[in-house]
Amino acid sequence: MTSTVPEPIPTSDDEFLWLEDIYGEEPLQWVRGQNAETEEVLVNDAFLEDEQRLLEVLDSSDRIPMVAKRGEHYYNFWRDKEHPKGLWRRTTWDSYLTDAPEWDTLLDVDELAAVEGQEWVWGGAMFLRPANGDPYRRALIALSPDGGDAQRYREYDLADRSFVKGGFDIPVAKSRISWAGPDALHVGTDFGPGSMTTSSYPRTVRTLRRGEPLDAAQLYFEIPENSMMAAVAHDQTPGFERDIAAHIIDFYSSRTYLRREEEWVHIDVPDDVNVSLHRQWLLLRPRTDFELDGVTYRGGSLQAVLLEDFLAGRRGLTTVFEPDAHTALQSWSWTRDYLLLNLLRDVSSEIRVLNPADSWTAELLDACPPLHSVDAYAVDDEDDDAGNDYWLVATGFLTPTTVVRGTIGGAHAEVKESPSYFDESSFTVSQHFAQSSDGTRVPYFQVASKDLVLDGGNPTLLSGYGGFEHAMTPAYSGVTGRGWLERRTEDGRSGVYVLANIRGGGEYGPAWHQAALHANRHRAYEDFAAIAQDLVDRGVTRPELLGCTGRSNGGLLVGNMLTKYPHLFGAISCGVPLLDMKRYTKLSAGYSWIAEYGDPDKPEQWEYVQTFSPYHRLQEGTAYPKTLIWTATSDDRVGPVQARKMAARMKALGVKNVWFHEALEGGHAGASDNRQAARMHAMSHEFVWKALTGKL
Repeated sequence: MTSTVPEPIPTSDDEFLWLEDIYGEEPLQWVRGQNAETEEVLVNDAFLEDEQRLLEVLDSSDRIPMVAKRGEHYYNFWRDKEHPKGLWRRTTWDSYLTDAPEWDTLLDVDELAAVEGQEWVWGGAMFLRPANGDPYRRALIALSPDGGDAQRYREYDLADRSFVKGGFDIPVAKSRISWAGPDALHVGTDFGPGSMTTSSYPRTVRTLRRGEPLDAAQLYFEIPENSMMAAVAHDQTPGFERDIAAHIIDFYSSRTYLRREEEWVHIDVPDDVNVSLHRQWLLLRPRTDFELDGVTYRGGSLQAVLLEDFLAGRRGLTTVFEPDAHTALQSWSWTRDYLLLNLLRDVSSEIRVLNPADSWTAELLDACPPLHSVDAYAVDDEDDDAGNDYWLVATGFLTPTTVVRGTIGGAHAEVKESPSYFDESSFTVSQHFAQSSDGTRVPYFQVASKDLVLDGGNPTLLSGYGGFEHAMTPAYSGVTGRGWLERRTEDGRSGVYVLANIRGGGEYGPAWHQAALHANRHRAYEDFAAIAQDLVDRGVTRPELLGCTGRSNGGLLVGNMLTKYPHLFGAISCGVPLLDMKRYTKLSAGYSWIAEYGDPDKPEQWEYVQTFSPYHRLQEGTAYPKTLIWTATSDDRVGPVQARKMAARMKALGVKNVWFHEALEGGHAGASDNRQAARMHAMSHEFVWKALTGKL
């Protein structure tokens, strides 16, 4: 599918630079005015009713409380109506198996926020492994003041149910932290000028001893300023305690080091080979083909070797997974004695169990129905009794999520099941393939009514991402079910939901991703446009009834649909987006994405980057689809300014039917609690539905 809009000449002047002052009074006054206009159009009694139905899903007490095992307890973080900021809590296995587990609350974030006068947003807990036989007692708690990526880390005592007086307390920053022992941390944070990279992440890692001020921490590892990030992790596995450092050059290149005899030893593989250590094993996953000792290993494969053998120069690698045209490796997890591989076969899950003690023989784990996503991972590989136990988390568009626990070589049984939030029996899931401009077959999932009439008359929402090797897989969503599928037109038709698996993602491994990098970025957009056209050609919908939605890199995707393929869509919902590709490297964490998009400051790369910069492709007089652009003030990853500038420029060009909304909190997710999330989802769905059905 080709673009029908001529390329404008990018302007060197940016009349909306003033909107880049994120917390400036004038920009925020503009934001409030835009919010008021958008809410006046979208928010009414029917909207509030729909929003409440979505909030019921998000706050439901029947949701599965996902847990992580540490010692004898199973830990969970939980938000609901009574606890919008959330509870950090734990229970026992026997209690977890019941319909109403008895939870031991460790930290009430709502109560903490009220006491401290700070709107804290939970960021997770990092446990200190205790001495053998002792219970887990200490953890680092991450809390964000606004839902952004910058967090404060505070030491917490699980027995006392309180933060440790005089304990570790790292101020708010984009930090990377690891326990270095019971009385020390490896800290990558903002130590002042020169300590952060151009990408806004730590450049140095220092070792902080208990009782020392932060500025007394000793330098332990550092990288150049123009790299992405430095990190040091302490492996706490008994018998394999060690420090591992990562020099992350960019999103797809890194160097891994081991601390040996007071020196950092480089694990000598190409920079685009992913390195993973587990006990005695070294795993290597190359992104592109590489050669070692005369043997070529394919991109997307997985190799295993004993770490000490590799460091000693004995580099006979064993390939434990080889990709093919249909199958890609997504992730892996070690139990005590086995390696679990999570694969995608034409975007449906497949799980293999590998036995390193038996020459890496593999068996399929029979737990993956077609057109579903199933993730397998270890429960606790260090547990004497449950070391080979695994979790299976299974989900599908019309299958509420289930949690299963099993033992390799034994049985598995369902532990928890999510409730149903809409009438799944009315719908059916199918997979289709569209042909892109260069002939590539591109898969997509379609969720539609069983009595779907292929006459082009169905309101359809097309969603996608297409970047950073992230695969879009089937997943149950009560929000999508209630917010889109169960809507009805005046003649009784329900919404159709479509999920695209375009290039740039990871559905078929690194090659699928690399096909849409830099100058080839257009392939992702051609794939998405081809799916849109295929939906029309198959009679599912027609352009005026077809909407698309995307967030972050997906916001850049739909921004390109807006400016390159406006004739294919009736409405576009563009969330927390990249849009100004001339200045993206200078905004928030944008510099870290050069490996994905290219460097606009290099003239030869700006030549192609400008072709997918929606902010520069806007052209006066073009008939654009109805558009909602939404973001969050506290998003410190992409930032709100690109969304602001895009909406402002569209309005200045006289574009009709464009709306803007900015949540004043919520971070890159656009929401920091269930109430905000319900408002965000309701606004996007309401806008697209009204736009497609002539109500806007």
